[in-house]
Amino acid sequence: MRILVVLACVMLSSSAFANCTTNARGMTECNNGQTAGAYNPNTGNAAMAQKNSNGVTTTQTSKGGEAKTENGKGVYKSPSGKTCYRSAGSHGCN
Repeated sequence: MRILVVLACVMLSSSAFANCTTNARGMTECNNGQTAGAYNPNTGNAAMAQKNSNGVTTTQTSKGGEAKTENGKGVYKSPSGKTCYRSAGSHGCN
């Protein structure tokens, strides 16, 4: 699950999160007033994640990608429309 989220964060970026900095408290804040959950200052990549009441974590990347994960299984939709999945017994993309 974490690998999918980290890969999504590393691969994607956008101007919405392009100007993110770390403040004195160690929080990463972006120019749009939101806080990034993960940010790579070398590439400008940022991502935010939220967990719902069912335990599904939805991670949105700064370029428009979205990953939904739970218990090591998940689905990732790229901004270009490609969908990748990982289940208990298999994984792949279409």
